[in-house]
Amino acid sequence: ATMRTMTWQELGYSTGQTSLTNLLSDNRIKISDETTDLERIIERIIKGGWPGLLKSNVDESILLNQSYIDLIAEVDMSRISNIKRDPVKVKHLFRSLARNTSTLVSTTAIIKDMKEFDNENVSRPTVYEYLDELERLMIIENQPAWNTHLRSSSSLRKSPKRHFTDVSLSVAALGADKQSLLKDIKFTGFLFESLVTHDLRVYAQAINAQVYHYTDSSGLEVDCIVQKRNGDWAAFEIKLGIGMVEEAASNLKKLVDSLDLKKISLPKSLNIIVGTGLSHIRAAGINVISLSSIGV
Repeated sequence: ATMRTMTWQELGYSTGQTSLTNLLSDNRIKISDETTDLERIIERIIKGGWPGLLKSNVDESILLNQSYIDLIAEVDMSRISNIKRDPVKVKHLFRSLARNTSTLVSTTAIIKDMKEFDNENVSRPTVYEYLDELERLMIIENQPAWNTHLRSSSSLRKSPKRHFTDVSLSVAALGADKQSLLKDIKFTGFLFESLVTHDLRVYAQAINAQVYHYTDSSGLEVDCIVQKRNGDWAAFEIKLGIGMVEEAASNLKKLVDSLDLKKISLPKSLNIIVGTGLSHIRAAGINVISLSSIGV
């Protein structure tokens, strides 16, 4: 089993009253939670799920996570590859991955980013080697594309979405802090998606399920598909604030409409996970679930 950092449920930030197990079986959810404010969510994104930082404040956590990024760049990458790696280039790769958290960024775009940081070319094979080493060090964990059956003429995008194994590493790699994340809510939304994907992975692993993303050539995206080995599945859109819920609900409906239901079963549940805002059930039975109430 993959060891990951702690989830919101393990950290005591989530009551776990809404169970992923139920969302993949009977879709009955308990609705009772309290709102979590944006500042609290940002503080938790900065600290991450490291057991060693439980007693640290936000500023201490930033420094410790940045030191960890430096250690990986300066020591661990050379150790795991037995080749002296250039710490500056590794840090530039970190910055590019962090800027593109929760997206299908291509290797070409990463190379372009790295050149933008210091105007030096880095070869494609080197970037592939670096990415492979970061996976072996369990610093990045990509999210595979869902392979399903469509009835439309759209085709599925096969690239993985890129994530650090803990969202706090994205913050550390960029040198971001609470103020800068409060100013850039759009980017914080991507970090929140990465955080939720991490937690869903842990809860899914406990019930022998996998977490994928759905993206097709028409531009339709659904953030997470959790699927069990027997084929049962549930879909999740992830939105930091309650203001994006309409669009998320529309995406979930479009997803179901685009599937070939002769070859794949209907979802066990359609869900929108939010940061701020209370859980509720929308028309058409779509669940809006606060991250502070979801668990195994």
